[in-house]
Amino acid sequence: MKITIIGAGSVRFAQQIIGDIAQTEELSKSDTHICLMDINEERLNASYVLAKKYVHELGSPVKIVKTAQMDEAIEGADFVINTAFPYDPRHHEDGFRRWDAVTEIAEKHGYYRGIDSQKLSMVSTYTYVLSSYPDIKLAIDIAKKMERLAPSAYLMQTANPVFEITQAVRRTTKVNIVGFCHGVAGVYEVFERLKLEPEKVDWQVAGVNHGIWLNRFRYEGKDAYPLLDEWIEKELPHWKAKSPWDIQMSPCAMDMYRFYGMLPIGDTVRNGTWKYHYNLETKRRWFGEFGGIDNEVERPKLHELLRNARKRLIELARQVELDPSVKLTEAFAEIFRKGRMSGEQHVPFINAISNNKKVRLFLNVENQGTLKDFPDDLVMELPVWVDKEGIHREKVEPDLTERIKKFYLWPRILRMEWNLEAFFSRDRKVLEEILIRDPRTRSYEQVVAVIDEILSLPFNEELRKHYSV
Repeated sequence: MKITIIGAGSVRFAQQIIGDIAQTEELSKSDTHICLMDINEERLNASYVLAKKYVHELGSPVKIVKTAQMDEAIEGADFVINTAFPYDPRHHEDGFRRWDAVTEIAEKHGYYRGIDSQKLSMVSTYTYVLSSYPDIKLAIDIAKKMERLAPSAYLMQTANPVFEITQAVRRTTKVNIVGFCHGVAGVYEVFERLKLEPEKVDWQVAGVNHGIWLNRFRYEGKDAYPLLDEWIEKELPHWKAKSPWDIQMSPCAMDMYRFYGMLPIGDTVRNGTWKYHYNLETKRRWFGEFGGIDNEVERPKLHELLRNARKRLIELARQVELDPSVKLTEAFAEIFRKGRMSGEQHVPFINAISNNKKVRLFLNVENQGTLKDFPDDLVMELPVWVDKEGIHREKVEPDLTERIKKFYLWPRILRMEWNLEAFFSRDRKVLEEILIRDPRTRSYEQVVAVIDEILSLPFNEELRKHYSV
């Protein structure tokens, strides 16, 4: 079996997946080959050194190989995990730098948190200049290579925007793409706060990526939403955020629950309307003292934290090369887990398809009649069961509320369609039209000026050419 990770130079995520594979009995075998691919030689080498050391510490016989060539990485693969965050290395050290630069320009023109902060799509770095040109282009390039070199493989889309990319690849290639996200894990925060035993909860979530809702919530056979209502009355006034990421039980989440009739889960809480995002003061009122992670204070801290973690991992790889006695599972136990899994859905999916280890997951796949009132070929995030026969969609029961469909999902779906229309039409006027409809826009001249300045950036040369037809 060959499992390829594209964007393995991210180091952190790649090691988590490798650890899960090495600790899964059915996959931890000598004929399992993990191919690491990245265009950044330093990061790729670091990821390779750490991966080989990590699987050795775990006592796993899986084989680790590396390459900077995408064709070589894809050829003969059974599973291709795309976690790449593309950027131009001539200008930046990572994809966050380009996003930060574009956001700074947009804020100068009156677009708080950038032109990509849009109602129902507020997650920072999820999209780039509205159409996510570099991200969608890379994913389609990967998919087209897979059609030629690994036609039966699964493309496991992990890099954002998962919604737009998975839909775009579905429409332009025959590759079997599945979108992955870990936001569904937010349900366990709900169970913990309500002091519920997870194994006694009958639950289900559904929607679109970063737009999922707890449609079924029963505890010991009874409707559990009254327990949440009681928590809101008694505990919400005393709730405090423990970190910028701690938002699942925030006033924002509960306000969305009251309006939509079902609880938003995971990143959905971050993806509300401008009501919760007008400015930092507003964000702190709804998300607690940190104001969530998508603001001008916490987001730069996160980007720097990730850069420092990457540097630490690169340095750790150097130490391993000099001193093989270094124990990764002790030196950086947060990433190099031993005896526990990462919680990501990728490896359970691979094991289910390859070894018939049936598992329930929440994946971005075509709707195919699962959610009422939405097209069959629309990619949605759905509860599924996976085994060697493939992906089997659960019946969504009860259905999502009409408010979720009409006020949240359909507007978010239309935004996805606008982004793809911009990408495929290559018409700058589509970018302009999206911003004309933005509540922060005060004039057409403002729209033209911000797009002009963003497209004129040296590292956006390819993007500028894309929209110059």
